[in-house]
Amino acid sequence: MSDYEVRPAEMSDAKAVAEVHAAAARAAYEGILPEAELDALAPVTREAKWREAIEFAEPQVHVATRGGKVVGFVGFDRSRDPKTKSTTGEIWSIYVLPEHWDKGVGVLLWDAARDGLEEEGCTEVTVWVPIRNERALRFHELAAFKRDMKTLKTTAVGSVKIEEIRLKRAV
Repeated sequence: MSDYEVRPAEMSDAKAVAEVHAAAARAAYEGILPEAELDALAPVTREAKWREAIEFAEPQVHVATRGGKVVGFVGFDRSRDPKTKSTTGEIWSIYVLPEHWDKGVGVLLWDAARDGLEEEGCTEVTVWVPIRNERALRFHELAAFKRDMKTLKTTAVGSVKIEEIRLKRAV
């Protein structure tokens, strides 16, 4: 039995989601992004974005909690990639506080996203992952995602450009 619960996010979760996003992204991108870009990942710049996402369900957001505290979240919806089928979903983001890594929280969040995408009629799901984020690549590959080698793209994160690859699997 898990100490963690996953539920749809509520408006009152927006600040906690932003804090998780900032802390987890900082840990995940350490060594990939320079210190100045890591400092720019502050929660205050993200709270409005997550408040809007939760309010309009774009993307749908679920949170993982432990003892009533938000420790992780997943954002998912239809794929944002051009020319994808209407039955293709996407994990827009999935983050867990570093002190809760390797405890099954990511799997619980992925399960909630998969269930939500299945309810929406999606048959396939994709996720974009920086190729230098080995932890995230390993997590998704353990969840049966496969790299789509023809999809490498360069994305700007602040003033830095990073390469990302799309992974996909059946829902």
